[in-house]
Amino acid sequence: MTELAIQLSEQLHERLALIYREHFAFVHRSLRRLGVPEHALDDACQDVFLVAARRLDDFEGRSSMKTWLFGIAMRVVRSHRRSAWRHRRKVDALAAAAPLLRPVSERPHARQDAQRTLAQLLAELGEEQRSIYVLVELEGLSAVEVARGFGLNVNTVYTRLRAARAGLRRAAERLQSEHAADAAGEEER
Repeated sequence: MTELAIQLSEQLHERLALIYREHFAFVHRSLRRLGVPEHALDDACQDVFLVAARRLDDFEGRSSMKTWLFGIAMRVVRSHRRSAWRHRRKVDALAAAAPLLRPVSERPHARQDAQRTLAQLLAELGEEQRSIYVLVELEGLSAVEVARGFGLNVNTVYTRLRAARAGLRRAAERLQSEHAADAAGEEER
């Protein structure tokens, strides 16, 4: 690293440290007021300052530092909410599939059975819906990332994702009723 690069790096570090000291309480308070749960405040606050560090060169001074940081905080809150929503969707999907699976202790091959069931459900979808569902719901990519990757409009991704969820819900309900009918038939014997 050249002497100039080292000097610039040190100046940036000092500038970020000053921004952090002067605005940490404001950012923390703003995040709380924007509805970030207490247990997630520190992580969200860190995310705001990480974004600010990456984007500091983009700050043109047209607004105050506070309003710039508040804008970043709002985007971080939206991102955290989307992540929490995706996590809840996964948990809900697992809870919905739970009746299909007996406890692992009763079934030594439960993981393989679950993978087979998931593959069977996913096979009900068309290729476009399946690939988008897998990337968003199972791999955790955002719809924007998927849209960029496939060269699609983000609204198209959301439409296909909704259709995939509806298709999976119908397939899971059908499979569950088939299992219930099989179980009822076994009890009659």
